[in-house]
Amino acid sequence: MATAARSAGGAGDAKGARSAGRGKSASNTPVLSKEQELSAYREMLLIRRFEEKSGQMYGMGLIGGFCHLYIGQEAVVVGMRMAAQDGDQMITGYRDHGHMLVMGMDPKGVLAELTGRRGGYSRGKGGSMHMFSKEKEFYGGHGIVGAQVSLGTGIAFANRYRGTSQVCMTFFGDGAANQGQVYESFNMAALWKLPVVYVIENNRYAMGTAVNRSSAQTDFSKRGVSFNIPGEQVDGMDVRAVLEASERALEHARSGEGPYILEMMTYRYRGHSMSDPAKYRSKDEVARMREEHDPIEQVRRRLLEDHKVGEDQLKAIDGEIRQIVNEAADFASNDAEPDVSELYTDILL
Repeated sequence: MATAARSAGGAGDAKGARSAGRGKSASNTPVLSKEQELSAYREMLLIRRFEEKSGQMYGMGLIGGFCHLYIGQEAVVVGMRMAAQDGDQMITGYRDHGHMLVMGMDPKGVLAELTGRRGGYSRGKGGSMHMFSKEKEFYGGHGIVGAQVSLGTGIAFANRYRGTSQVCMTFFGDGAANQGQVYESFNMAALWKLPVVYVIENNRYAMGTAVNRSSAQTDFSKRGVSFNIPGEQVDGMDVRAVLEASERALEHARSGEGPYILEMMTYRYRGHSMSDPAKYRSKDEVARMREEHDPIEQVRRRLLEDHKVGEDQLKAIDGEIRQIVNEAADFASNDAEPDVSELYTDILL
């Protein structure tokens, strides 16, 4: 995996205020406090357990349609959210459940939407890829590959037009990075110095084709060079590296310097979607990534060894998270289905 912060395109060295005074480990990775590590552990574990439960419910037939799990990539969105300020927006593609959860959306509402129930965030009509919460500054969940990049750029334009200090965190994958509208968006964002951070979640395989078979330039952090957009590769399996790079990127965008690209080198353990057997990679490769780079286990080890947190405390946190997820599953399984009248709501004529 790439280590944090290999820059491209003239990235600056400015850091967000919250990184001031933070120590470094022997490997030059930032050192987080016990409270930060516990917060990251809790957030990543919530995503992991939620996605595991979603996979189970999909197998039981309670969730239909497409369902893309985020297992393995948790450090990316958690580190980004830790660096963000209240009011910053987030938009992403269809692998979106983790993004919703870190933005503070209720697991019950998210899972109820997955099961098509009335209590879901889109009242049971949108499912996995069409969930939104304006209150929580989460703007989807989009099923069209790369569409969210243009939309996120538009949100950033609105921020500048209104004179706010908000930054739009716009997530997309290595597959979407080859879509034409991405580069149209880059050009506009750079031209108008829009407050947007483009987060490329490079999990190596897009829908099922390895990056080196589909991309002439496999260093996605350089994709903005011709637009003078700075970028860097980040170890997306280490929440510490993600947090540090995210603070730098968000400060760059917030200060009026324009867009920034973060290529998060990450890995998904499951297939592209629930129907993908993932035969394009070996089981040994997946097992090795789990054993050597798992983002949650990295934090767990540091809590045990560096911060002297007891096993009992970590087990208690896991128990609390499992209870939250089980309660969400109960709600999503027993909530009423949408009324027929919902067929005629939210329709633009």
